[in-house]
Amino acid sequence: MDPQDIEPPRTKTAAPDTLQRPAPVRRRWWTLLAVSAAQLLVVLDGTIVNIALPSAQSALGMSDANRQWAITAYALAFGGLLLIGGRISGALGHRRAFVIGLVGFAAASALGGAAVDPGMFFGARALQGVFAALLAPAGLSLLTVTFTEPRERGRAFGVFAAVGAAGSALGLVAGGLLTEYASWRWCLYVNVPVALIAVLGTAFVPPDRPVRGGGRLDIAGALLSATGFAAVVYAFNEAEPLGWGAPKVLALLAGGVLLLAAFAAVEVRAPRPLLPMRVLLHRVRAGAFLSITLMFVAMFGFYLFMSYYTQTVLGYSPVRAGLTLIINALAALLGSTLIAGRLHGRVAPAALILPGLLAAAAGMFVLTRLTPQSTDILPLHLVPALVLTGLGLGCVMAPTASLATADMPRTDVGAASAAYNASQQLGAALGTALLNTIAAGATASHLASAHDATPTAASVHGYTTALTVGFGILLAAACVAAGCGAPGRGQGRGSTSR
Repeated sequence: MDPQDIEPPRTKTAAPDTLQRPAPVRRRWWTLLAVSAAQLLVVLDGTIVNIALPSAQSALGMSDANRQWAITAYALAFGGLLLIGGRISGALGHRRAFVIGLVGFAAASALGGAAVDPGMFFGARALQGVFAALLAPAGLSLLTVTFTEPRERGRAFGVFAAVGAAGSALGLVAGGLLTEYASWRWCLYVNVPVALIAVLGTAFVPPDRPVRGGGRLDIAGALLSATGFAAVVYAFNEAEPLGWGAPKVLALLAGGVLLLAAFAAVEVRAPRPLLPMRVLLHRVRAGAFLSITLMFVAMFGFYLFMSYYTQTVLGYSPVRAGLTLIINALAALLGSTLIAGRLHGRVAPAALILPGLLAAAAGMFVLTRLTPQSTDILPLHLVPALVLTGLGLGCVMAPTASLATADMPRTDVGAASAAYNASQQLGAALGTALLNTIAAGATASHLASAHDATPTAASVHGYTTALTVGFGILLAAACVAAGCGAPGRGQGRGSTSR
């Protein structure tokens, strides 16, 4: 990637509105701890409830038709309000918005844990999504304005990415352990002490200035973005049980696309847009957004496969299935901290993103070779796949998170942070729905066409078919990353210079 695409030369003075004066060293690392704790909360809650849902359904009397709202309510509120959250974060000041998000998220979690009926539970999950939509962009913005020196920035974004990359897998593990040995309610209650610890940590976070001259909120943009994103995310969720050809799914997708197109048209003309188009029209930054979106499409399908395959085919308990994913989480930690974090600023971002995507693709490819007759599955298939996908995810998340906000004016940092989180949310929602639908269709087709096929053989065929699609998606993401610029030694080094 050409560093001129993402930064001014080092000899130039950055725009006076780009960043505030660097914070003291100790306070900078307190910021990282607080933001990492918040990132863990946001990512965990995307998956931790999945494992607890059967127990919660039984305890609260949810119907099979309505239980999906435990997941959908969070995803809709989070994805739909992210851009608004990014704007509010800038207007309030990122630290103040961060604290409000933490306190609100803790309160919503406590409410969900104490739920006495499905309506109360779904409402609490939606409230979690509302405060997560403020918390996520505020946290990434705090990192951006706090860590400006290249090496420190590399370490900070490496840790931040490690938490994000490992959080989804850890959510499945924690959900299984808490549900089996405590109660499903603790999958929500556990957020409260973590959030409060992060709130205490913000006492050491240096204050930042609210964005001045923000003017009135772009009401039209806010409504169009919220309804457009919500419609698209809801369509992805409904595609899983109904199928992509269902009239409801097609109507939601068409409506969501039209609303987002109208949102883009409004933002181009708005005097104070919710999402300035310069954030998305930047070649390298757009490549980072698209790369992480495609990465999440493939990886969330991968997590779904791992959960189903280990439990339904291999007979693992939920706890054992979750613990298997610890391998992936540890590999993600290594990839983001020891590789991406240390190389940040020394090599071009593409020199991390491209190999990371190819490593994850190789991990997917290993699993496409599975058959019902495969032996030594854990050492020969699962471990290599978990290690490669984890390393790849860690190497992609750190540089893309940094590129998303690199050299942005302070007025645009919140919007860029929100857009990055929105890219992840859309990728996760699409990946879960798309690959699950492909797997289900391939399974049914195999059972119908192969007279001697067993249910297990058909399931394995469905999983490997879906993972072949995931493999292709990761290769497409690698092509996107390569198209944003050729890797070269030293490129991107100044991308964090202020």
